[in-house]
Amino acid sequence: MHRIIAAFLAAASCVAISQAQDNIAAGQPAHAAFTLDQAVAIAGGSAPAADAAQAGIEAAQAARTVAGLRPNPQLQSQVENVIGTGPYSGVRQAETTVGLNIPIELGGKRSARIAIADAQSNRAAIVAAITQADIRLQVTALYIDAVAAERRVMTARDQFRIAKDALDAAKIRVQAGRASPLEEQRADVTKLNAEAEVQRTQRLAEAVRANLERRIGQPIAGALDVSALDHLPPAAYGPTMVASTGTLALAAADADLAIADAGVRLARSQRIPDVTVGPAVRRLSATNDTAAILSVSIPIPLFNSGRAAVAQASAQRSQAEAQRRMTVLDIDQAITDAQAEADNAATAARNASGPALAAAQEAARIARIGYREGKFGQLDLLDAERTLSQTRLAAIDALASYQNARARLERLIAPAPVQGN
Repeated sequence: MHRIIAAFLAAASCVAISQAQDNIAAGQPAHAAFTLDQAVAIAGGSAPAADAAQAGIEAAQAARTVAGLRPNPQLQSQVENVIGTGPYSGVRQAETTVGLNIPIELGGKRSARIAIADAQSNRAAIVAAITQADIRLQVTALYIDAVAAERRVMTARDQFRIAKDALDAAKIRVQAGRASPLEEQRADVTKLNAEAEVQRTQRLAEAVRANLERRIGQPIAGALDVSALDHLPPAAYGPTMVASTGTLALAAADADLAIADAGVRLARSQRIPDVTVGPAVRRLSATNDTAAILSVSIPIPLFNSGRAAVAQASAQRSQAEAQRRMTVLDIDQAITDAQAEADNAATAARNASGPALAAAQEAARIARIGYREGKFGQLDLLDAERTLSQTRLAAIDALASYQNARARLERLIAPAPVQGN
């Protein structure tokens, strides 16, 4: 009778621990947990990649300012008719000219430069958004790994407690003469293996947590949100086809095409020669008179007409356009594959953490009670416990796989920033 009561108490203890884990998984921790969104926000503000992207934006803004500047004028001074022979041996016949050469850009060169700078600024903003999306994906993967590692520690501890209970039950059976000492030895080995598994999973959990802390740039004081693994779509969840339109990758390809378009415009504007106007004043030392001089110079496009530059820019534009078409195909394929991966992972996670886990828990519970009552052998108990442990770990792996697959899909379909914001 006492053994039956002890068996039911052990089963109740197992259920209580399972319910406690379920409460934690349902988002009911005793203290506020350190969430994934917090980790992403902290990492996004301190990551070197984010600093590099911000520096790229600032450089593009400075380039926009430079592109809008006009050419500098040149101050010109010259002295003629000096240090010669005869009447020009001194400086009495000197003619001193002081003037200003003012370049005048024609053909829309300045506006073309500004167009390129604007396109590059937009590209820099997209790069910054891509960087933030990549940071979120990286932090999410580390966070999910850390939560899964903590779940494995919880499972290992529970299996260790179960192994200790099994060892106690084996000792009672051996002392009562209902089993051979071999069962006690076998149970002791199982307990030692379970204890070693606890230590192994704890070390792995600490290592993954340290990597997460290193990635976000600061230590994590509280517990992680272990419920982050349990957010699954409903069973009726079906694939939602998402096109590449509006995604970050396509926006980057569009920005490259816009830069190439502006490059063609600039190359064409370069074919139109600029004019340099040079107003000056000349002083004649012989008569102490002054005279105004006005010069105009226009380069002759004899050797370099600019056609090669236009051809080069046009080819680069065609390359960017073809690359954009390739990007559309690649993104659509990647999104389709990622959707299928996420859907399959959700199905596997829903099954592993639902019916399969419940069946394994019930089988282990019956095996424990039956073993204590002498209805089942120890091998049956060990097999049931091993199946339960494997099912729990499989459920954790399936949930983590789904969360990572969903994060990769969200990265692919991440929307591009609205231009001008």
